[in-house]
Amino acid sequence: MLRQDSQDAPLFGEDDGNTLVRKSNIRHPVVSFFHLFFRTSAILVYLLCDMFSSRFIACMVTIILLLSCDFWTVKNVSGRLLVGLRWWNQVDEDGKSHWVFESRKTQSLNTTSGAESRIFWLGLIVCPLFWIVFVFSTIFSLKIKWLAVVIMGLVLQGANLYGYVRCKVGGKSNLRNMAKNYLTVEIFKRAMKKTEGP
Repeated sequence: MLRQDSQDAPLFGEDDGNTLVRKSNIRHPVVSFFHLFFRTSAILVYLLCDMFSSRFIACMVTIILLLSCDFWTVKNVSGRLLVGLRWWNQVDEDGKSHWVFESRKTQSLNTTSGAESRIFWLGLIVCPLFWIVFVFSTIFSLKIKWLAVVIMGLVLQGANLYGYVRCKVGGKSNLRNMAKNYLTVEIFKRAMKKTEGP
């Protein structure tokens, strides 16, 4: 099930065009802080854990708690307040699971700011990239005991990324259409360059 009420909040790199909101820049500083705090803390603890502690279980539990706090904060708080998006799973009376992806309509002037949107999308996109690198480095360095931790980091942060991208661009058909349109435009540009010649 997909609910799309979109014209919504600005995506990473977009300008919302609202000068009133831009003057205040960050309207939710505490939410913006915690949006990045749990994510970066989990990464830093993973990177520095071997240096400061030889206790694997303590490090693992700390990282998993930080990742869990991050997942909950991003899914339930920062997504709604910073960019006006939310997603969840609900089970109907028949026991079927339905995923719901929503975005807030931009009817009111002061819904989101461009700075908050950039903070949200930057944190949402960059941090899972770190966990992808950690998965490969864990495998290649043969630190197999850390593999479950880095996979959990990738899954939790990747789930939020996937959910919010679905909220932003709509359903699977919209994702396919966006990819198809992008490829069509790129092929057209290249074809035009070839016909123009050097």
